[in-house]
Amino acid sequence: MGDALLLTLPVLVPFLGAALALLLRKHPAAALMTGLAASGFVLLASVALLTRVMVDPRVPLTVFGGWPQGFGIGFSAALPGSALVVVTALILFAAAIYAIGDIGPRRRRGGYDALMLAMAGAMNGACLTNDLFNLYVWFELALLAALGLLTIDRRPAQIDGAIRYAAFAMLAATFILIGVGMIYGMTGTLDIRTAGAVLADSPASVASAVAAALLLGGLMLKSGLAPFHLWLPASYHTAPTTVAAVFAGLLTKMGFYALLLVMVVIFGVGRGAPGGAQLTPLLGGIAALTMLLCVAGALGQTDMRRILAYHVVAQVGYMMAALALGTRDGVTAAIFYMVHSMIVQANLFFGAGLIRRASASWDLTRAGGIVRREPLFALLFAVPVLSLSGIPPFSGFWAKLFVIRESLDADMAWLGGVALLAGLLTIVSMSTFWSDACWKDARRTSMRAVPKSGLVAMALLSAATVVIGLMPQWLWSIAQLSARLLEGQG
Repeated sequence: MGDALLLTLPVLVPFLGAALALLLRKHPAAALMTGLAASGFVLLASVALLTRVMVDPRVPLTVFGGWPQGFGIGFSAALPGSALVVVTALILFAAAIYAIGDIGPRRRRGGYDALMLAMAGAMNGACLTNDLFNLYVWFELALLAALGLLTIDRRPAQIDGAIRYAAFAMLAATFILIGVGMIYGMTGTLDIRTAGAVLADSPASVASAVAAALLLGGLMLKSGLAPFHLWLPASYHTAPTTVAAVFAGLLTKMGFYALLLVMVVIFGVGRGAPGGAQLTPLLGGIAALTMLLCVAGALGQTDMRRILAYHVVAQVGYMMAALALGTRDGVTAAIFYMVHSMIVQANLFFGAGLIRRASASWDLTRAGGIVRREPLFALLFAVPVLSLSGIPPFSGFWAKLFVIRESLDADMAWLGGVALLAGLLTIVSMSTFWSDACWKDARRTSMRAVPKSGLVAMALLSAATVVIGLMPQWLWSIAQLSARLLEGQG
């Protein structure tokens, strides 16, 4: 298989699958099989692409239209994008399995499978593109699909959540587009690496500072970072469980990936550039505010979806903390944390959906007794709960340890202290969550059985969490290589 085809498969297959699922939407069983098959094929293709990147130092690159690199629109399999495509595909495949028991015929007739595949294709496009404007375009395509998924039941609460989501997303898109235009005006290119090289050789200016501020603000909105985080808990909880899980695992991380790309490659954060050094104190303040505010917000909730939505944002705060260190190892820790968080956050929403199915309520105060009725589920759900809390030997322990360790090495112990405090509060929040949902006595005399498809999906993601936790070195090595490549030294 040629590099050009292998590089485009993670984007091409989801969009072709979306088109086929749209044609078959009147036949829910056929649409389900289309989504499942397309998701499985994308996972295989993405693993093949990452394997190709790791065994051969020549990174696959395709520039469409025959233009030279730096002028034409192109895809590149450079890390960390190709690794994130694998994680995206894994979550998409797990979601397709989970949806067997969660998404009924009515939602499939409404276009669920087509919208989910289209959103996945747009996310993969954002991970693989090396063009700043097309990064923005892929964001907006993902937004359109996300809005369709968010309102698939057409309930008033979903419409309200979608309006909030769309309003903040359009504001973010405006900031990003203006910032992209200013970068193009200063560098004469939209190629991310070429633009970064031009700015590195140029003196700091008011225009570059304004562009950095606009892109930072827009991507903070996309990532849900404080103080722009309140829209996320107000919108995610209205979506179907499968959709909320994919949103939690992918959408905010897609925003942070773009933020990482822009800050490191274009503005030099983590590679000693003067502009990057000026940005790191601001990034550190945003990270600390996000971690503390959002963990505190989670502690004040009883709705499982809102608790997890606040934790989604708090975890992005840890990634921002690692980026704010302004070192290569900090960037490495941010990438490691991003991969861990994508898997764990999606799995937590899967678990919350099964608890709701068993207890008939999203309210933790009405849940309980699951460990006696569904011991396998309680065990599987304990994996992401413990991982999010940073308990060894799960992936979250290493992710938090790396952030705190690198903060000490970078002489930013205060930020590591904030991360440690937020981690302790996370332990309190998630131990209460698991205890109330699984351990305490049930308030209902009868409970519905959880679907086997949900258990299989959770087992898949829990296994990934355990593997990373027991063998963190391979992911750390990929993250180190990714950081070197982002800094142009790979």
